[in-house]
This record gives sequence, structure tokens and C-alpha cells, in this order.
Amino acid sequence: MSEPTQQNTQPASKVEINPPVFFGSAILILALVIFAVSFSDFAAELFTHVQGWIVESFGWFYLLAVGVFLIFSLGLAISSYGAIKLGPDHSEPDYGYTSWFAMLFSAGMGIGLLFYGVAEPIMHFASPPVGEAGTVEAARHAMSITFFHWGLHAWAIYAVVGLSLAYFGFRHNLPLTIRSALYPLIGERIYGPIGHMVDIFAVLGTMFGIATSLGLGVLQINAGLNYLFDLPVSVPLQIGLIALITLLATVSVVAGLDAGIKRLSVLNLGLAVLLLLFVLLAGPTLFLLQSLVQNTGQYLSEVVDMTFNLYAYEPNSWIGGWTLFYWGWWIAWSPFVGMFIARVSRGRTIREFVLGVLFVPVGFTFMWMTFFGGTALHMELGELSGVITGAVAENVPIAIFTMFEQMPLSMISSGVATLLVVTFFVTSSDSGSLVIDTITSGGHPKPPVWQRIFWAVTEGLVASVLLLAGGLAALQTAAIAGALPFVMVMLVICYGLYKGLRMEGIKRQVLGVPQTPVSTGRRVSWKQRLKNLSSHPNKTEISRFLQQIIKPSLSEVAEEIRHGGVNVEINDKEDYIELKVIYDGEDDFIYGVHAVGHLIPSFAFPEFDPITDESKRYFRAEVYLAEGSQHYDLYGYNQEQVIDDVLIQYEKHMHFLHIVSEN
Repeated sequence: MSEPTQQNTQPASKVEINPPVFFGSAILILALVIFAVSFSDFAAELFTHVQGWIVESFGWFYLLAVGVFLIFSLGLAISSYGAIKLGPDHSEPDYGYTSWFAMLFSAGMGIGLLFYGVAEPIMHFASPPVGEAGTVEAARHAMSITFFHWGLHAWAIYAVVGLSLAYFGFRHNLPLTIRSALYPLIGERIYGPIGHMVDIFAVLGTMFGIATSLGLGVLQINAGLNYLFDLPVSVPLQIGLIALITLLATVSVVAGLDAGIKRLSVLNLGLAVLLLLFVLLAGPTLFLLQSLVQNTGQYLSEVVDMTFNLYAYEPNSWIGGWTLFYWGWWIAWSPFVGMFIARVSRGRTIREFVLGVLFVPVGFTFMWMTFFGGTALHMELGELSGVITGAVAENVPIAIFTMFEQMPLSMISSGVATLLVVTFFVTSSDSGSLVIDTITSGGHPKPPVWQRIFWAVTEGLVASVLLLAGGLAALQTAAIAGALPFVMVMLVICYGLYKGLRMEGIKRQVLGVPQTPVSTGRRVSWKQRLKNLSSHPNKTEISRFLQQIIKPSLSEVAEEIRHGGVNVEINDKEDYIELKVIYDGEDDFIYGVHAVGHLIPSFAFPEFDPITDESKRYFRAEVYLAEGSQHYDLYGYNQEQVIDDVLIQYEKHMHFLHIVSEN
């Protein structure tokens, strides 16, 4: 895979929109909203018919593809590629584990757990795909199905998109947009019409996924307010709730990822844990703990069978209304959630990313579904038979509040649940706005604030208009039907990611990264090496070394390479000097020397002195290749020794290009 040229990336100093994607997305969103509102009945009928045809004709393809995504993700995690970082080799994670897990959880499916945590197990209990309803076996099977729909497969869909974006965006400096995942296959054409169409599709999926969920979700908030404060269930109140959530989301998205979304995500996780513990302690505690172990074991023992079960020998419409509906919905959301988790995962290894994305949210989800769904099923199998099933049949959003009515402190728990619904929606809305903003600005890491506000407000307006005039269900169905072509895009993304990792594997094998410099003709003497190890130069000394030794050395090499007709650049910055040999259609050779600061090693209990003393900082002239820091220091080398090291790295790079050309 060739390295993208510098002109293809957005300049850091210039912030602008990507006109084809921005205006194309805005026009299509407006057109689809007008169509869904003006012809809501026809639109609903049309999209439902299309979805039914897709389920009947391509249900097998959905199940097979999602199974491939899970196997592919786990395969990468356990392979040698798992050690590759999503960023340069020297990069560190931008966020700690707590913040990272909180943002993964909140953006992925946090709101769905509140909406379906009680309702879905009860619906499978009352109407199972096979067998008799309302029995102990139906309850056991209901939890197994719920685990399947909210388990590893859903997060594998997100992981495939997120991993590809993070790898190509942070490790190969491509724009952080969906189009970049296609770079190994179509190269520079990602910056043309094909790339624009892929990004526009991602914007539409994100916008309508957020807007329809926002519109449908206010029904649950309204139900909670009706239960707590006897407020009416009415469209005007729901429009007001959308306006409030949009306002909060706008404030959060303007504040930025660290100040807004991260803090809200941590708050979400805290409230969710609090509510989860309440249900565990106030509900049938022993039963819930036992069922958590049994449900998890049953899920693991049946996961392969459920992954490929289409009920071909006992045909029914259940799988289309449930499993295939969920797979289509997760796929429709994957551009949004995948890009967001990529955005917050820079510096993680591939193994860390896959295991974190797959197992941490799934573990919490299994506890949530067991404690909430298990409590409801325990009531149904006991003296409160029919109470929860009746509430679900009447109005799905009130299911959780009906369950709380049967427990102590019901007003407090219902209030916390309602607040959690609001904060989850704010987090989903602001993270969705940030994703759309990033896509429509060409992947710029800091898109313009006015554009963030525009997309956050647009989400609220679209949800309000559709809720007021009808059309929410139609667009939700359309988004799920539109998941079919994106499944094919995702399979291509998997192949592109594998191809990119395979090329990197070859390169790492050839270059022997990480490594230490080994000179063939002008070996650094042992006395010089010892002197370098014991010296602690300051930044001024390293800067002088860069200008007096490194720059002339790299310039001399560059001049000789130019004589061979090859394009060469020398980038001279304050903290580094870089040689770049440009090959059209192949990976560029990059050899840079950076001034990198470190603290002087201390062995006198540094953990008791957390305050950094800048006087104890020293600098190294570290070598950087395209993959990042090579972790060795050139300070003290003379020009001939520096040139010798450059040629060693250059020779290895040329050997890599030779091997790639033969594969």
C-alpha cells in the first residue's frame, strides 16, 4: 500500500468544508425529509416493501456477513498484527481506560439498553420464535436471544469500521473519513466521486440514525415524565424535549471532545452503574447473579448456531422482525459509531482495540440485560404474571417504569432512569454531530465550530419535523434497508484492511522494526557510544546538532538521490529535520531526526515526587521512519555516521519495495 502524498491531507492551518460532501449531504437530507413528510404513508409502504424483499432474498447474506465480521475482528486480535498501533509506533493512547470505555459505551448503544432492557426479554418470553410462550424454557430462550442481539456481533460490526478508520487515519495519515478505508483498493481515487459518495452515504446514515432514534426516544422520556410528574403524553411536549436535548448537545459539541463528550460519557457510565446496582440489590439478587452466569454460558455455547440460524426448516417472519432488523440497524449505525470509536482510540494497539471494543461493552450489556430483563422475567414467572407483559403490549417505553413500580424507591429509580435517557441522547447527538462535522470537513481533526452547531441543530430539526408530520418509521425502515449496500462496502473494507496490514507485516519483517543502528563501514566507537549514553544534552544543544550535523547530512543524501531523477524533499522544522523520498504509487521513504524530551532517569522513588522538574529534562535526537520513532539516539554522531545510518534504512526500504512488487 502506498503512502498518501502530503497534498491529499487537509492542512493543519486551514479549516474548511469539503463542498461536495457538505452540500451533497445537506441537499439529500432535505429532499428525503420532504419526501418522508409529504408522502409519509407511501414512503412507509415503499420502504417496508423494500425491507421485506431484502430480508426474504438476502437474509442469508446478512447473517453470513456479520459472522465474517466477528471472525475477522477476533482473528486480527490474536494474530501478529494485533501488536500494531493505531498511530505511530511511539504514540500513546489519548484517553485513559475509564474515559475510553465510557465513550465506547455511550456512543454505541447506551440508550437502547434503557429502551429494550426490560422490553425485549419480555417480548421474546411472550412470543418466542419457536416453542411455547410464557414458560421457564421461553424465559431462558428469551435471555439467550437478547444476548445474541446485543452481544459480540453488534460490536464486531462497529469494530470493523472503527479499526479500519483508525488504522488508515492515524497510522497512514489519511483523512478520518469512511473513504480512507478504500485507499488500498482504489488509491488516490478516494479523493474523487467514489470517495464523495461513500462519505455522503455515511453522513445520511448517521443523520437519520440519530434523528429517528432521537424522535423515537423522546417517547420514553415523555413516558417517564408522565409517570413522575403526571405530565401529558403529547407531541408539543416531545418537540420541546427534542429542542432541550439539541440545545444541550450543541453546547457539548461546541465544548469539544474532551470538555463535553468525554465528561458526559463518564457521567452516563456512573449513572448506569448506579441504576444497575440498584436493580441488583433491590431485585431478586441471588437469582440475578445465578442467571448472569447461566445466561453467559448459554450464549457462549449457542453463539455459533445462532450466528447462522435462518430457521430455514421452520420458516417464520420472526427473524426478519428481530435478528435481521437488528443487524441492519447496527450496520446502518456503523459509520457513525465506527468513526467515533476510531476518533477516541488513537494510540491503542489493534489487539487492545478489538478486545476493548468487543468485550468490555458486551460484558456490561450482559449484566444490564440480565439484571433488568431477569428481574422482569422473575416477576412474570412469580406472583406478578401479566403485569410487565401487559405494559409492553400497551406501550414499550413504559415497560421499565412499570417494573420499577413493583420495587422500592420507584420514584427515585424512575427519575434516575429518565435522567439517564436524556444524558444518553445528548451524548449520542453530540457525538453524531462531531462525526458528521468531521466527515463533511474532509476529515479535519478540528472542524469549524459553526459547522458543529449546524449539524447538531439539523439533527434536532429533522427529528422534530418527522415527529410532528410523520415519517420517523419510514426513514428508520429506509436506513435499515440501506444497510444492504453498506454490508458490501464493509466486506471491501475488511479486505482493504487485511491488504494494508499484510503489506505492513512484510515491511516490518524486512526493516526489522524496532531496531538499533548497525553501521557497516563507519561503526560508532565504544567510547563514543558510552559518552552518548552518559550525556544529557538540553534542547539548545540538540537543536544545534540538528542544524550543524543532521541537516547537512540529509541534504547531501538528498542531492545524490535527486541525481537519479527521484523527487526528494527536506523538511526543516523547529524540532525536527526530515528527508522524504517520494515514489509515485509506492510507499515514500521517510527518515527524520526529532528533538524528543525525556526526564533524566531517577531511581530514588520517583513516584513520591509527582511534580515534574523541567530542569531534569534532557533531549535526544531520535530517528523517525514512516512508522514513527525507532527509539535510538544519533546525538554525538558525525556526518559520515549519520549518512551511513540513513543509507542502512534506505536500503531496507528499497528491499521492502522489491518484495512488495513480487507479491
